[in-house]
Amino acid sequence: MTLRPGRGLFGPLFSADAVSAAFDDTATIQAMLDVEAALARAEAKVGLIPQSAVAPIAAACNAERYDIDALGRAAALAGNTAIPLVKALTQAVGSADSDAARYVHWGATSQDIQDCGLVLQVRAALAPLEADIGRLELALAGLAARHAADPMPGRTWLQHAAPITFGLKAAGYLSALGRAKRRLRDAGEAALVLQFGGAAGTLASLGERGIGVSEALAQELDLALPALPWHAARDRLVDLACALGVLVGGLGKMARDLSLLMQTDVGEAFEPVAAGKGGSSTMPHKRNPVGCAVAISAAIRVPPLVATMLAAMPQEHERGLGGWHAEWETLPDIFRLTSGALAQMAGAFEGLEVDPARMRADLDKTQGLLMAEAASMALADQIGKAQAHHLLEIASRRALADGCSLAEALSAMPEARRHLSPEALAQVMRPERYLGAAAAFVQRVLAEDAPQP
Repeated sequence: MTLRPGRGLFGPLFSADAVSAAFDDTATIQAMLDVEAALARAEAKVGLIPQSAVAPIAAACNAERYDIDALGRAAALAGNTAIPLVKALTQAVGSADSDAARYVHWGATSQDIQDCGLVLQVRAALAPLEADIGRLELALAGLAARHAADPMPGRTWLQHAAPITFGLKAAGYLSALGRAKRRLRDAGEAALVLQFGGAAGTLASLGERGIGVSEALAQELDLALPALPWHAARDRLVDLACALGVLVGGLGKMARDLSLLMQTDVGEAFEPVAAGKGGSSTMPHKRNPVGCAVAISAAIRVPPLVATMLAAMPQEHERGLGGWHAEWETLPDIFRLTSGALAQMAGAFEGLEVDPARMRADLDKTQGLLMAEAASMALADQIGKAQAHHLLEIASRRALADGCSLAEALSAMPEARRHLSPEALAQVMRPERYLGAAAAFVQRVLAEDAPQP
């Protein structure tokens, strides 16, 4: 993950560079200025303002020309950032061409500029997210293929269950990630639409040329043209927030599993080693799951932010009061946290250290108890499922009480020994023989979700 300096104490830990850059203060101002410049070009194209006004307006649409702190202080009084920005832009244009200054922000409203700017930032942020999703997909597909036949304990309720393969676990992550990618792509495409409606969403100030300006502005910004302005209809952005929330939840699931596999008592897989990563201030031996911690923290923090976006949807009449304001920091924060979790998980799985030998050894920790279902099914063919299950419950309790293996406990039971010879029981108790459709599932996921060369 490439990180950019100057993002505060926690920025480099919890967010990735490209996404943070897309939503920093300079980028926010520049996005709104890009909309203002595009608006001037669009209006000149349809003959609404003179062509001579375009160059002076465009020249002033450079964020470096403006004092962001001063804009922030003015926004505290104005109620949004666009109002003081338009005032400053008009002054900047006027200093070069007083006539051109008359046409700054012509027919637009503050929310048009701020919403359109946000959409441009969303577009800039989606590209690096998609790139890191691709990295993670490639890593997971490789792990699924390489470890398709490597058995390990399956775990339910944090207890050993029946055996699975590590390839199946990786394939499960890959399948969920594929669904999250498609969901995000659809929501992202739907959100990349123009916002341009003027004071009350009718473009009345532009007269008969309103629709023409909208069409030209959408072309200038390379955004889709919606059927009508969406000042108080926030579903597209909320849908995008929800898609990001689901993606982060999936990343959190991967991180939770990996952190558990990294436990000293388990030791089946590890995040890659890097200088300065995962150490302890007091315990030199520690190898902490730092990437997992970031992803899990994002999975904790993002859902309430998504809830904020949902809660802000009932916006009043044609333009809302407060609900719109609640989105301004919330959606960028969702993007930032998602980017950090995604970059960390991509890095973790790209360099994941997998220990198949430890996984195989852990299968034997319970002396065959995790094969109880396999033995029960083998006996069920002879004596019925209910009776077989009852015998295995008794055998499992005896194995735990006597400290012997499940196979030994079963062999000591005449009712089991009559139907399972020692040779047959030995085969039943082999985890490699009780993997079911794991290999087929892996292949199906790889066929559906593995990145294509």
